[in-house]
Amino acid sequence: MPQLQIPSLQELPVVATTFIRLLPKDTRIIAFEAGMGVGKTTFIKAICQVLGVQDVVNSPTFSIVNEYACSNGESVYHFDFYRLQSPQEALDFGVYDYFESGNWCFMEWAENIAPLLPTETLFVTLTENPDGSRDIRF
Repeated sequence: MPQLQIPSLQELPVVATTFIRLLPKDTRIIAFEAGMGVGKTTFIKAICQVLGVQDVVNSPTFSIVNEYACSNGESVYHFDFYRLQSPQEALDFGVYDYFESGNWCFMEWAENIAPLLPTETLFVTLTENPDGSRDIRF
């Protein structure tokens, strides 16, 4: 299981670049697991910058999904399933269409739609250390 560490916010771009480089080939669906406030959205923002996203990256807490455009014309979908009451809500807005698009799909609180996750989903766990650094395991 690969592991990275984010020692500080200043190191985020380097860690995000390394993360993308270490991903298994053709991995595009990624579930980020961590408690509230550990840095899922912050890490996803850094990854989006590495991928060439020019848009402002925000947590899609209320919209459930945000779409960002990359400089190469690809799209990145950023999901926040925290507010979903059931997996059916994800089906109602067509979550499988996003998963099957071939574009990047970054998910927060994916455990709320666990039965719907494709088998190729990569699970990434972020943990906060006492010194404020973050460990990333995938």
